[in-house]
Amino acid sequence: MRIIDELIERYPVLKSSKKSIEQACEIVVSAYKSGCKVMTCGNGGSAADSEHIVGELMKSFCKKRDLKESFVEKANKNEETKVLVDNLQGSLEAISLVSQSAIISAFANDKNPDFVYAQQVYGYAKPNDVLFALTTSGNSKNVLYAAMTAKLLGSKVISITGKNGGKIKEYSDCNIAIEETETYKVQELTLPIYHAICLYVEDVLF
Repeated sequence: MRIIDELIERYPVLKSSKKSIEQACEIVVSAYKSGCKVMTCGNGGSAADSEHIVGELMKSFCKKRDLKESFVEKANKNEETKVLVDNLQGSLEAISLVSQSAIISAFANDKNPDFVYAQQVYGYAKPNDVLFALTTSGNSKNVLYAAMTAKLLGSKVISITGKNGGKIKEYSDCNIAIEETETYKVQELTLPIYHAICLYVEDVLF
């Protein structure tokens, strides 16, 4: 994979993670080709990364993304809706679980806040959907429970963690374990990893 090769050239420390990054690319492409979606979750900086991933998937990243022909045909039949054709971009369905403030606050108030992501996964997830579970330690309870729930529902789990993967590795179809242990160092390398995955997915699907 050219995009992943270029990633490793820029970040040699990720060489040991190359196979798992490539595996993650294939999982996401396969999910989208079968009409499934991506969900993301994490805490703190990883929550911001969760939002970032969704941003790269839901709109054009580096390539022009054509709209579906059926949408264009319908929009062009009406003078008022024609404007949509010139202003919208092809999109890949993705949901950031960290941004759902109403359900997060309501569930945390009524139940155990460790399960706020798991509750959303239970509501959203379908077989072969993908959950990006970001936890630098690999042991964040709320992310771990989300991964457990996803697996029980037949979704795929891609976790991005620090060295050794932590507990979440047991519930991951693909664990990208970065060869760092300090939180900020893991997060510094998480961004180029998911950028490369998003680039690859866009390149294949558009």
